[in-house]
Amino acid sequence: MQPCGAGVRVRSRTDPGRTDTVRPMRPVSSRTRRAATAVLTAVVTATLLTGCGSDDDTSPFTPPKGDADDAAALGYPTAATRNTTRTATKDPLVAAAADARAAYPNGSDFSRAKAVTLVDRNDWRAALAATALTAAPTTAPLLYTDGTKLPDVTDKAIAALKPSGSDPFGGAQAVLVGKTARPAGLRTASIEGANPFELARAIDRRTTQARGRTSDRVLVVSADDPEFAIPAAAWLAKSGDPVAFVTSRGIPAATAKQLAAHPKATLYVLGPSKVIRPSVTKLLRKYGTVERLGGVTPAENAVGFARYKDGAFGWNVNQPGHGFLIARQDDTLGAIALAPLAASGLHGPLLLVDGDQGDLTVPVREYLRDVRQGYYPDDPSLDATGVARYNRAWLTGDFTQISAKVQAQIDTLLEVAPVSDSAKGSPDGLPTGAKKAPTPTTAKPTTTAPTPSASPARPGTTTSSGAPTPKAP
Repeated sequence: MQPCGAGVRVRSRTDPGRTDTVRPMRPVSSRTRRAATAVLTAVVTATLLTGCGSDDDTSPFTPPKGDADDAAALGYPTAATRNTTRTATKDPLVAAAADARAAYPNGSDFSRAKAVTLVDRNDWRAALAATALTAAPTTAPLLYTDGTKLPDVTDKAIAALKPSGSDPFGGAQAVLVGKTARPAGLRTASIEGANPFELARAIDRRTTQARGRTSDRVLVVSADDPEFAIPAAAWLAKSGDPVAFVTSRGIPAATAKQLAAHPKATLYVLGPSKVIRPSVTKLLRKYGTVERLGGVTPAENAVGFARYKDGAFGWNVNQPGHGFLIARQDDTLGAIALAPLAASGLHGPLLLVDGDQGDLTVPVREYLRDVRQGYYPDDPSLDATGVARYNRAWLTGDFTQISAKVQAQIDTLLEVAPVSDSAKGSPDGLPTGAKKAPTPTTAKPTTTAPTPSASPARPGTTTSSGAPTPKAP
């Protein structure tokens, strides 16, 4: 029987010589999934529109006064569309506060963060390493300070989150990473280090103590090129894995000591050889097995990580039914701030787009098209209302960073698409680009769905490859 999620080829309206893959439905019950999606959308929209501590009346997080008579006053279509939600600000402090509150809404007993992690906004490397504290058992989402000053928006977010206390940190309600502000009235714990490399090592030690074991895998990223390192944030928040920084010149002393504490670990190097050079990976082999993953550009690198799997490591998001986090590649702090939504809610990888305000970055567009869910509109057992595995995305940045047009294209690619028997017309009508995006560089083969013939077969029939299409129950 054809594997779940296998693609069906449909001919593109914009390029008659091109066929695109739309994945047919698998006949499974999804009422619970649909209900959960609806609840998430409602919670997300309410969170974005009900204040995140900003005193700016023009903030996207300030509720409109009185009855709104315009859709834009409610935040549509910027704050939310049918398949996307946006943290609509370019201020990383506000973004982090909003994302943390969305991941742990209203400080309820059922969704309360155990602590918050406070990091100086001026140190993106420390912020990236600290996202590992979002994972269990610490459960401390990231918030930014401005040096040793506690911004009002961060203070109000802490009050709304009502952290209960993290057991691995002695019941601390706030974990202070590096030289940062100390909130009044909270139990605190500190993680100290003279530089980002020392801080990454210190965070690794504390998460190792919290887990009660040494991790057998370490994610290695560049300390020089944040656009290639930031896709790690979502994975660290979900997995709690440690991250280690290297530079173009080699392995810093603190990183060497950190890696030595993980004997026989697999070191996953995120980024191409132009970013983390072969001379550096040669030095890394002294500490463990080295595997490189990612891609050549920031967008391809993030997609490569999203597809990657090696045992228990990696997202392996190659089928429909997932959440995605999307940021502009030069919005370093905003991208890192999305990390709590990878540990709860959407549970998905971080994708990066470039500054093109007209069209979605090609590697991201082709990837979302490849993992898009399809359905048969004329078959009640396989239509969009009965069964589906839905994709959703959470964006960060205002419309000057990611345009409304690009958001609309993302929304379209996330929407379940009809599979046409005639194979006429593109499933999304979006441009295909001059060529298909290059295959991301991975150290291990990724798991992708087999592609049937270009002409979509009906359920219960057999494709030219010999694999039967899904049958109606």
